[in-house]
Amino acid sequence: MTDATIKQRLIAKIGAGSLALLVPLVMFFEGTVTKTYKDPIGVITACVGHTGPELKIGQTFTPEQCQEMLYADLLKHSSDIDCIKRPLTDGQKAAFISFGFNVGKEKLCKSTLAKRANAGDMVGACNELMRWTLAGGKELPGLVKRREAERKLCLT
Repeated sequence: MTDATIKQRLIAKIGAGSLALLVPLVMFFEGTVTKTYKDPIGVITACVGHTGPELKIGQTFTPEQCQEMLYADLLKHSSDIDCIKRPLTDGQKAAFISFGFNVGKEKLCKSTLAKRANAGDMVGACNELMRWTLAGGKELPGLVKRREAERKLCLT
């Protein structure tokens, strides 16, 4: 699937406004590293937060490959918010997809955040993001900043 086709599918799924908010948010907080590395909890990662069984330490990627992986990952994670049955604003979609990208669909869907959103308490759901600042049992300053940005976007 080409990069343009993936973008079109993303726009169809979450809307152009959500995508315009989501891409820079994820890119800023994930960063772009064109070789594989271990993240703070030891998961092999590459490019813009991409993880998967195909990755091995020592691999390198072009910026174009990284962009393609990012859009494919965002398309995959766009379904993470399907467990939230209430209408979402562009900011809420972007914030919750970024959160799912970072913690995974299962954690998002089983979270108090999803329960609050489904109960119609969107402010409470957005505020729940701030409870997710730990990795490997330690609070990470980068996660605190990411959650603050997601929360702000969610509340707008």
